Amino acid sequence: GARNLTPKTAGIESLALKAATEAGKRFPRQALRRELSRNGGSISSGSNRDYSVIAFASTREAFDTMWNIFADVSIDPSFAPEDVERVRRQIISGLREAESSPDAALLTAQDRVLFNGHPYANDPAGTIATISSFTVDELRKYHRSRMETSQLLLVVVGDVSAEDIKARATAVFGKLPKGTYKEKALPAVDFSTPTVDVTPRPIGTNYVQGAFAAPSLNDPDYHAMRVATTILKEMVYDEVRNKRQLSYAPNAEMNADGANTAFIYVTAVEANRAVSVMFDQIRTLRSAQLPDDAISGISGQFLTNYYLGQETNSAQAAELAKYELLGGGWRNSFEFLNKVRDVKPSDIQRVSQKYMKNLRFTVIGNPSAVDSNVFKDVRPTAD
Repeated sequence: GARNLTPKTAGIESLALKAATEAGKRFPRQALRRELSRNGGSISSGSNRDYSVIAFASTREAFDTMWNIFADVSIDPSFAPEDVERVRRQIISGLREAESSPDAALLTAQDRVLFNGHPYANDPAGTIATISSFTVDELRKYHRSRMETSQLLLVVVGDVSAEDIKARATAVFGKLPKGTYKEKALPAVDFSTPTVDVTPRPIGTNYVQGAFAAPSLNDPDYHAMRVATTILKEMVYDEVRNKRQLSYAPNAEMNADGANTAFIYVTAVEANRAVSVMFDQIRTLRSAQLPDDAISGISGQFLTNYYLGQETNSAQAAELAKYELLGGGWRNSFEFLNKVRDVKPSDIQRVSQKYMKNLRFTVIGNPSAVDSNVFKDVRPTAD
């Protein structure tokens, strides 16, 4: 995650893991691809602000082979120069393409503003400059520095016994040094005052995102805020799109980072009007308690989507890992539904008053379409 990176090493973890999953010492690239094709398995990697992952999926019949591939690329990747260069080109191509998208530019600009001076300023995806600079030897050295059991978490979901997994994990990862890694606490993101940052771009529609504070996964306010943000999403969609046709896809979402944030988003020609309407919805949540049936209806929809999102073993493994690393322990994931059902109207009002304020806006588009007074205008309520 970002806490282990610096401006010069941003992206090294992502590049190292993507290159690692190309081939290992026991399974060179062609042999690895052949086994994946023959067994219908997959192996992949990913990095976010808080942690990185090497993951594999397998049928039960092919589990032995896929486990051996997973162990090989995790512990003893080959980092063949041709593999590294191919992955490097793929990543750089993706970074270049992202720069041309207004949505991607919006996220990049907002991250730059929000995370100035914060560990999250070091983008796990890296930049074209950093990804271009890493040598094969640097990737090998970085990989070795991560291969300590104090930095590793193994999560398995499937038709395998705990005893079998323990034996396999001991044989593969038990040989690694424990190390002395201690996770550093993340500072909160600064939302002490509202801000507006506009990046001029000659496009017909303005892309707008306003971030605000949100509780992290292990915070008692998390579940109420998840429900509150879901309700806000429905409200802004109804008011901004359905009733006024100011935008095709207005939105409100809550992230799931260790230092967490939430946001409202809109693309609109009339940016001031759209943002003003969205603020009206925030004020409604802050100033009055919603009726019980509004909460139960949204909660029911939310829970249905949650179940749909947990249909696969890989999704369940990701959820367990997230809770173990960020949510106070994997067992807490089983309490999620109960805690969402327990959210009351008073909880929605309370967390809305506590977190939905001092929004920090980023805009890609026409500076003359943005009135900073409108973008900072969350009027005080009775709290």
